[in-house]
Amino acid sequence: MSTNVTAKSPTPAPAGKGGSTGGDGLLQLMMDGMRRNMRQYGMLIALGLIVVLFAVWTDGDLLLPRNVSNLVLQNSYILILAIGMMLVIIAGHIDLSVGSLTAFVGAVGAVLMVNHDVAWPLAVVLCLLLGAAAGAMQGFFIAYLGIPSFIVTLAGMLLFRGLTEIFLEGQTIGPFPKGLQDVSNGFLPEVGPDTNYHNLTLLLGFVVIAFVVLQEVRDRRRQQEFALDVPPTKLFLLKIVALVAAVLTVTMMLASYKGAPVVLLILGVLVVGFGYVMRNAVIGRHVYAIGGNLPAAKLSGVRDKKVTFLVFLNMGMLAALAGLVFAARFNAASPKAGVNFELEAIAASFIGGASMSGGVGTVLGAIIGGLVLGVLNNGMNLVGVGSDWQQVIKGLVLLAAVGFDVWNKRKVGS
Repeated sequence: MSTNVTAKSPTPAPAGKGGSTGGDGLLQLMMDGMRRNMRQYGMLIALGLIVVLFAVWTDGDLLLPRNVSNLVLQNSYILILAIGMMLVIIAGHIDLSVGSLTAFVGAVGAVLMVNHDVAWPLAVVLCLLLGAAAGAMQGFFIAYLGIPSFIVTLAGMLLFRGLTEIFLEGQTIGPFPKGLQDVSNGFLPEVGPDTNYHNLTLLLGFVVIAFVVLQEVRDRRRQQEFALDVPPTKLFLLKIVALVAAVLTVTMMLASYKGAPVVLLILGVLVVGFGYVMRNAVIGRHVYAIGGNLPAAKLSGVRDKKVTFLVFLNMGMLAALAGLVFAARFNAASPKAGVNFELEAIAASFIGGASMSGGVGTVLGAIIGGLVLGVLNNGMNLVGVGSDWQQVIKGLVLLAAVGFDVWNKRKVGS
């Protein structure tokens, strides 16, 4: 029988057990659940408010199906980078080289496919291996030689930017093969009868809804089995309804236009795969351990050097993937590609709940942070806000997100 009841909580049923409580008691339980998960829910609420604000401000243009589709395509490479950057920050490090590395990989891919007629699938594999090698090189200096990640990746930023100029000889190279363009700009094919909607996208959306519901129920049962605190039943059901409504809304919007973009499937695979690894796999728990408390992790037998090395190798591979997606989207490799991508990825991670001290953050949080920035960019462009003020506003949003994180930790600690 649970004894996790404080003197301030006279309700007879513990939170999350589905016991009967009065209206005030239920409200208190819901507030407690929100407070314990403020880092998780805070940015979701903020994202929803930003969407509503710009939807009203643009007279609904923000939520037009075509604009929602463009929002995914325009931010796909930043979201890919944000996933890798979140892992790096959770491990207690930073990577300033990813923008230059995306440009370098795009340049190498252009030289292979355009200048030397290498088949695009083979070129993609070679570019991913190149990105992994670049990440492994930086990871070796950081993990095994003990050089701070800030210094190593700053050097990498200069190195890869210079190599990009060398490979491209100061020129823009394109166009890319149509197959690679379709990966970055294409949509799922039309199948089935004419329903005025994209059938494959509808099917995919229903699969995602089923997966989300089953995953949430499974996580709740696991927490209950280990006697962990879980949100009240009504708050949990409210969360399920909100998630289903959000997925269904996006699905219907995409299905009423051209369907789901191919790059959205790539993002979905990355989110599910890395989310599972960080929640359930040993390597994921080790990443959190070395970022949260490195001395304790070492005493527990965590091979911190190996974990750090693998985190940067993974970051390099994701940067290579983002570089290919970006180059294929604009159908050219440019010496100026990838500028400030590292700052966008870092901002998305911190807005999505990462902590500068490490050990905190989720893959889904990185996606939410990236979407916050993406909706801000898209919405401000629609209402005609200048690029100068856009930078000011995004800086204030980042500062507010980090300030909220610091305030929340202090309040919980007190």
